[in-house]
Amino acid sequence: MSALRHVVCALSGGVDSAVAALLLRRRGYQVTGVFMKNWDSLDERGVCAADKDCEDAYKVCQILDIPFHQVSYVKEYWNDVFSDFLNEYEKGRTPNPDISCNKHIKFSCFHHYAVDNLGADAVATGHYARTSLEDEEVFEQKHTKRPDGLFRNRFEVRNPVKLLQAADSFKDQTFFLSQVSQDALRRTIFPLGELTKDFVKKIAAENRLHHVLQKKESMGICFIGKRNLEHFLLQYLQPRPGKFISIEDNTVLGTHKGWFLYTLGQRAKISGLSEPWYVVEKDGTKGDVLVAPRVDHPALYRDLLRTNRVHWIAEEPPAALVRDKMMECHFRFRHQMALVCSVLQGRGMPRQWENPAVRAICLHTPEGQEQNQSGS
Repeated sequence: MSALRHVVCALSGGVDSAVAALLLRRRGYQVTGVFMKNWDSLDERGVCAADKDCEDAYKVCQILDIPFHQVSYVKEYWNDVFSDFLNEYEKGRTPNPDISCNKHIKFSCFHHYAVDNLGADAVATGHYARTSLEDEEVFEQKHTKRPDGLFRNRFEVRNPVKLLQAADSFKDQTFFLSQVSQDALRRTIFPLGELTKDFVKKIAAENRLHHVLQKKESMGICFIGKRNLEHFLLQYLQPRPGKFISIEDNTVLGTHKGWFLYTLGQRAKISGLSEPWYVVEKDGTKGDVLVAPRVDHPALYRDLLRTNRVHWIAEEPPAALVRDKMMECHFRFRHQMALVCSVLQGRGMPRQWENPAVRAICLHTPEGQEQNQSGS
């Protein structure tokens, strides 16, 4: 009789990861649960929220009768996620720490720990997502370092694993997995990919997992919690007072504590004004934030977006983009935002790419013209 496949499942102390571990047990795998502590945070009563989550994760392992481990990535999270979060805000950009956490912590640090230290045949999480591999195909994967250089494809033929949307379109979390490496995806199982959230709750209720079922779903950024984002950022970044200026007539509408605190398109809460105004542009030199009335103001729309860093999940740019220098795609910049039909256009793309991540990419609406370069 062959040995049981060993799957190491990340447990957060919530219902999704608990049910993921349960489903893996039902499939007959040897399952180990691991809780990651990534941030030292205290709630309003001075209690570490991570400690409570760890207790809940441990209780899940007791109920399922599986081994439990705890690992700390507080240092790695600070260096690779939180520091980058602050640096990006200081430059006037709005980072997504959940995407960075998945890339650097859950699907890198934890992934290597599961495989190298615990001897995992595969890694699992409670994300609502799917890949193009069946379980048995995941177990067949072996880690091989890819050769570097221009001609690496001549020495290697490898079908890339695709990251696929979950069956529950509302809960789909592929947006947060968009920076995960190909090697990590090859060794990962997403047990909840085919399920809806309601069904996951039903499974938890029927299998003595009431302690995680009753917990409120975690929303927002873990290290901020219920605190005000602006107040939180100003604990780490120096205030840079400036003005809110109407884009329509250059009227000064109020003041703020830092242009970098605002995201394009967000509502700007301007003291003394009852009607909503929205951020159109940010002037880092003068420190001004330009705003427009109404959520549908024309100044808030863009036809073109540019990026100079591209992460291809398949590791290589799509063949159509290399061949035609452009391709149709669907795009979203926010979780649960409706997908928008767009055109992806490469900039000065060679026939073969040594490093696709440094090549510039433009994304624009099918009818948008490149001379309308108002994207940011």
